[in-house]
Amino acid sequence: MRNIFLLPVLLFLAPMYDLDAQIIEKKKYMTMSIAQEQPPEIDGNIDEPVWEMVEWGGDFIEYSPDENTQPSFQTKFKVIYDAKYLYFAIRAFDSASDSIVRRMGRRDTFDGDWVEVNIDSYHDLRTAFSFTATVAGVRGDEFISNNGSSWDASWSPIWMTKTQIDDEGWTAEIKIPLSQLRFNGDAEQVWGLQVHRRFFRNEERSLWQRIPQDAPGWVSEFGELHGLKNLTPQKQLEVQPFTVTQLKTYEQEEGNPFRDGSDFTLNGGVDAKVGITNDLTLDLTVNPDFGQVEADPSAIALDGFQIFFREQRPFFVENKNIFDFQFSHASDNLFYSRRIGRNPQGYPNTSGNAYVDQPSKTTILGAAKFSGKTKNGWSIGVMESLTAKEFAEIDVNGTRNKELVEPLTNYFVGRLQKDFNQNNSYIGGVVTAVNRFDMPESLNFLHTDAYSGGLDFKHQWNNRNYYLTGYSVFSQVKGSPEAIAATQNTLTHLFQRPDAGHVSVDSTRTSLAGTGGKLEYGKVGGGNLRYTIGAFWKSPELEINDIGFLRQTDEFRQYNTVEYRSTRQTGHFRRAGGTFSYFNSFDFDGNRNRTQYQFGADATFLNNWSFDIGGGHIPANYRNAWLQGGPRFRLSRENFAWFIANTDRRKKLRFSADLLYSEGKQNHFTIMEFTGGITYQPSNALTVSLSPQFARYPHKTQYVTETDFNGEPRYITSEIDNKSLSAAFRINYTINPNLTIQYYGQPFIARGRYSNFNYITNPTADNLIDRYQLYDENQITMQPDSGIYEVDENLDGNVDYSFDDPDFSLVEFRSNLVLRWEYIPGSELFLVWSQGISNFLDPTLGLTRGLESGIFGQKPENIFLMKLTYRLVL
Repeated sequence: MRNIFLLPVLLFLAPMYDLDAQIIEKKKYMTMSIAQEQPPEIDGNIDEPVWEMVEWGGDFIEYSPDENTQPSFQTKFKVIYDAKYLYFAIRAFDSASDSIVRRMGRRDTFDGDWVEVNIDSYHDLRTAFSFTATVAGVRGDEFISNNGSSWDASWSPIWMTKTQIDDEGWTAEIKIPLSQLRFNGDAEQVWGLQVHRRFFRNEERSLWQRIPQDAPGWVSEFGELHGLKNLTPQKQLEVQPFTVTQLKTYEQEEGNPFRDGSDFTLNGGVDAKVGITNDLTLDLTVNPDFGQVEADPSAIALDGFQIFFREQRPFFVENKNIFDFQFSHASDNLFYSRRIGRNPQGYPNTSGNAYVDQPSKTTILGAAKFSGKTKNGWSIGVMESLTAKEFAEIDVNGTRNKELVEPLTNYFVGRLQKDFNQNNSYIGGVVTAVNRFDMPESLNFLHTDAYSGGLDFKHQWNNRNYYLTGYSVFSQVKGSPEAIAATQNTLTHLFQRPDAGHVSVDSTRTSLAGTGGKLEYGKVGGGNLRYTIGAFWKSPELEINDIGFLRQTDEFRQYNTVEYRSTRQTGHFRRAGGTFSYFNSFDFDGNRNRTQYQFGADATFLNNWSFDIGGGHIPANYRNAWLQGGPRFRLSRENFAWFIANTDRRKKLRFSADLLYSEGKQNHFTIMEFTGGITYQPSNALTVSLSPQFARYPHKTQYVTETDFNGEPRYITSEIDNKSLSAAFRINYTINPNLTIQYYGQPFIARGRYSNFNYITNPTADNLIDRYQLYDENQITMQPDSGIYEVDENLDGNVDYSFDDPDFSLVEFRSNLVLRWEYIPGSELFLVWSQGISNFLDPTLGLTRGLESGIFGQKPENIFLMKLTYRLVL
């Protein structure tokens, strides 16, 4: 591990490229209370007398493409308030009113000309509330965190806006209830403020408070809103009951009493939001339903690892940044909310003549979130959720009984952070707990209890241009010896590996505890050069998958990144940049598993077309999990490259292309992925898009199975021709900002054909052909009637071992048609039609033929759903 750290080089470069931090004076806007005046009518006209009480704020400066220059047209605004509301009047000047772009879309669609108000009411220089009004009247709202690196569009407050186009350009009026913001109870307050405009025709952004392109963040650079006096804390109370009716139709299964062709359910529940103080909010949900949520995309994984799917359920998406504790790789997180309400993990042990009605998900009885930030800089997040017992119903010749397949389970997450050092530093922690109750012996493969926690910190200096950050995490799981042994044997841990000198399976253990950590130093602003140096580790025993997401443990990684970013428009480019990165990865036995060098360059042309191109080299590439419990395996040296291109995203017809190509030495493997994108917007209200994707992954040593030969393990691999084809099709039609129709459909096929079977002989040999031994035609025979390969390895006339034919062809089709009507602010009606088809087909069929036969002519599963919510603000 010598000479892998580049810290001396970075420390040498830092003073060469670190210009003196640019100190920009913060603007101040003085607002005024209108408590004794008639408030403005929110109609887009800003001619009411009450607006004359305050002065205009203006003198906007261009942010992009040519930072710190005069924008094409100026913008100005006013701010007033009363006991319950904050009001904005914004004038966006434009000499060509008929050229202002009024594109429609559902909420949080940021298209066409718009203005945006960012409010840092905590004044912590890290978090803010964002309200966007497009010229078409579409509202967008986001919660900003991590100083602008995270924008959470799931936040959906109640607020109002109206716009008007006139001879001078266009205007917007915005009315924000103070109950939707969070602030302290001081008699006189100062909030961070930014007003941001998009001039669509030129793809130009301008700001009230200048933020240089090389600034280390967003919220920390805001101007200030003064004059807020004697604000009355608004104790928010919102209740949203809902009712759901659902009809499911599917193909009747002869003889199966649980598959008679249709099911009907009627359900209901309630969501609530309670302001405990003006800083802290309690969110509650009882018996939540997420039937209007878009289906997950189809995917298949041959490596055996779990697939990460993003959270889409509103209760868990909103304010999810508060509970995030991301570490190491992008998807690794101590809290992965998809664990709550997951598919039941048990399945009944039944005879061949039994029919089973298996629940598709676990019922969430209730959940609560307590979150917010105090004026003393304490960020608080607590989430509690309880899921029900789930039973599979079993029918044997008309006799019914039930078997528990998921126990009563409690999930808990607590998050705490404290700002200090004038909000330039913070320290925090998180704890999680999963407790399962009254588990029968049939579920003893589950942990009874699972706990994890962590501490994190970040310190910034030199106007936030430099930072030092880190975390430490720990975990403990408890359960039966069977459960802990199963954990040790999963792909995440692989204690059973025969060549592992640092871990081994202990079948008597009833608990497992592990740790992880990270330390990172970097430069994020103040000039064109940015860099990062860091390291993280995950011990082999770390286990968080009861409530978190962790792909693999047993890793120590050191990484470095150097990045150059232009800050001004130059030559033919609006923006350009380049990146070089390097990392080394080791396991806890001291083995170097991966070394990777990577470079990339990206740019946006003056016509707003853009590209991203790059490549890299992997001279060392070993996989502890490739043989899925077998010894460490060497993949050949790899070279890879990618290319991404986008046409101008403002155009009504726009295209994108994403190509990845990778190849191993000696033609060991190839990775080829292509994703295209075509979007057409024939009118401001209608958008149609198609995203086809084709992937091909040929490999000479694809893992098939493990078996035994004369008391020795045999790790069987083979050559595979693995292809997939899919296309995501979307239609969005916006009748008005509160009434939209959306369609999503995705046909998908994945096909794998296996040939040239072999077994591993020397898994880490330098030469590929020395790593395995091919079976000859006399050793292996396919039995077509049973679909089984029989192997006579020693050619003595007897079958030594056998395995199933691994060829596959999976075809799926998933679609959602959703009508959403926000009939009054915060209250919605959803009408949903979902379809699903899933079939395994003959692998000899081609991709297009397989899609055709696997979808057309098949009877899909249909779900018709109506969900009605009513939001009461008390």
